[in-house]
Amino acid sequence: MILRPFLALAVGTASLLASGPALAHAKLVSATPAANAAGPAPRQIVLKFNEKVQAKFSGFDLTTGGATVPVKVVVGRDRLSLVGVPAKPLSPGAYQVKWHAVTADTHRMQGDYSFTVR
Repeated sequence: MILRPFLALAVGTASLLASGPALAHAKLVSATPAANAAGPAPRQIVLKFNEKVQAKFSGFDLTTGGATVPVKVVVGRDRLSLVGVPAKPLSPGAYQVKWHAVTADTHRMQGDYSFTVR
């Protein structure tokens, strides 16, 4: 009979330890250009996350005035970043970045932010 409570405690502890990583999700920790920034046209847009992103399921779209801006997006060498290079220099105006990222926990996270090119 002593074995039963011990077994229940062991199973409960194992469940908590196993679920720890599953509770973590991709979070955007920095962006270049930053949210609400205003300045010269960037040559690239870099989004950095708190966890390594899966290239196949992560990326971002860039829009201005409702129109999509062609951007080649790749995962950075650190695997924590998405790096986007616009097909041509960005014109002055307001831009919105809509990102989605999947990390090892397989949960798709998404968000957006804006910046302005002067």
